[in-house]
Amino acid sequence: MRLHTKLMLGMFVLILLMGGIFNVTYQNIMESNLKHEIGIKALSVAQSVSNIPEIQEAFYTEHPTTIIQPIAEKIRQQVDAEFIVIGNRNEIRYSHPNPRRIGQKMVGGDNDRVFKGESIISESTGTLGPSLRGKAPIFSDGKVIGVVSVGYLQTNIEKNVSKIERKILIVTLLILIGGILAALLISLNIKRAIFGLEPKEIAWMYQEKHAILESIHEGIIAIDTKGKITVVNETAHKILNVPNSTMLRGKKIDEVIENTQLLEVVHTGQAEYDREFNIFGEAFLTNRIPILNNRGEIIGAVASLRNKSELYKLLQELSHVKSYAEGLRAQTHEYSNRLYTVLGLIQLGSNKEAIDFISKEVDVAQGFIQFLMREIPDPIIAGFILGKVSLASELKIDFKVDRESSFKDVPSDINRGQLITIIGNLINNAFEAVKDNDKNEKRVALFLTDLGKELIIEVEDNGKGIDSTNHERIFERGFTTKSSNNNSGIGLSLVEELIIELGGNVTFSSKVGVGTIFMVAIPKSGGI
Repeated sequence: MRLHTKLMLGMFVLILLMGGIFNVTYQNIMESNLKHEIGIKALSVAQSVSNIPEIQEAFYTEHPTTIIQPIAEKIRQQVDAEFIVIGNRNEIRYSHPNPRRIGQKMVGGDNDRVFKGESIISESTGTLGPSLRGKAPIFSDGKVIGVVSVGYLQTNIEKNVSKIERKILIVTLLILIGGILAALLISLNIKRAIFGLEPKEIAWMYQEKHAILESIHEGIIAIDTKGKITVVNETAHKILNVPNSTMLRGKKIDEVIENTQLLEVVHTGQAEYDREFNIFGEAFLTNRIPILNNRGEIIGAVASLRNKSELYKLLQELSHVKSYAEGLRAQTHEYSNRLYTVLGLIQLGSNKEAIDFISKEVDVAQGFIQFLMREIPDPIIAGFILGKVSLASELKIDFKVDRESSFKDVPSDINRGQLITIIGNLINNAFEAVKDNDKNEKRVALFLTDLGKELIIEVEDNGKGIDSTNHERIFERGFTTKSSNNNSGIGLSLVEELIIELGGNVTFSSKVGVGTIFMVAIPKSGGI
């Protein structure tokens, strides 16, 4: 059975039950109140009649009925009572609605207490049938000389109760109809609010959402329009150094993180992407996005937090992969050209020239490879440089590795990936600088040395140089003098950040029209 149907049936049964209870309870209360009011009225009339002087004096006359009957009947009609019966101590009637019953003994057997001086309300059966009576004693000189009985028939009371019950029934039916309509509206609103989903589907979606949030490597924090946290995943707990057992939901975002600007996103509705944000001195990249409901109204905002150092590591790995790929492609292209040259010489019958060409190429390649293996024994760094040599050959750039270079004593705790990123970005920057060189020669030189307490890396090019007005901004993220490359402005900034992380420093000297030299010094003792 669907949730919508369950809600309808449940609320219908509840309203029906409440309506029934209301009907029965209210009827009983009204019947009890009505009897009580009629009893009080009867007693009040009886007490009033008992205090009439004419009636008291009539008891001492020869024919009391002639005085009492007219008075009693007049009052009975005024108060709409069924009967007003007045009798003496012997319960002989002096008045009755039926004159033929005057002089007869009173019926009901409930006068004992009255003759003792009490005023009472009783239910008894008389000559007219079951009735509710109010009885009061008639006093003379402090003695009880008679009794006044004012009564209302039960049948008439029940008729009045039936009228009230019909009204209550009508009201109950109206309540039931209104309740059913309200139940229908509530059920429809609930169905619309939960997008027609069933409880099992909602539970599954909640579990799925929780699993997704916890599987995301980024910290996720969401707030409502009042700035209270509504969602926070485990990664966010770790970023904030807050145990998972500590409940963050319901807390104000400013109490957990200062200056998040999430509330500004709620107020402005403008999303923010890739903004740098510091938490406890650590840099994070954050995206802040407003949360909209199906009517397009802002109901909150969500922020994702990603450690900046992790992005740098990823960027480094991508840079390495790209460099390796470029090196392999350049090597393939270069050796393809040389193979075509050998093939052409053989086809022309110039076997001696082909052998000499092959020997020369082998000597050069083997000599350079032996130099790299000897002076730069680390296979990752050596292989990377070899790839850059091949790329330079393809780009028609004269790329030289200084034969005085030596990179044997590189401490194992220095990250090779960081070194390759530094060297690679400096070489790529130099290649870009000489690529559009007006000079016939496009020269780039690399010098590496591990002598002393520092690792020294120098990259020199004969490009156009850097204008002195740009010297202070050269390491600024996003700054570039190149107009054609959308990815420019990141390499040198990344180089500086990695060098600072390793505890080193970078300097450069440049002269317009002559070229640029970048020099990096990294302590062997490790970073800061």
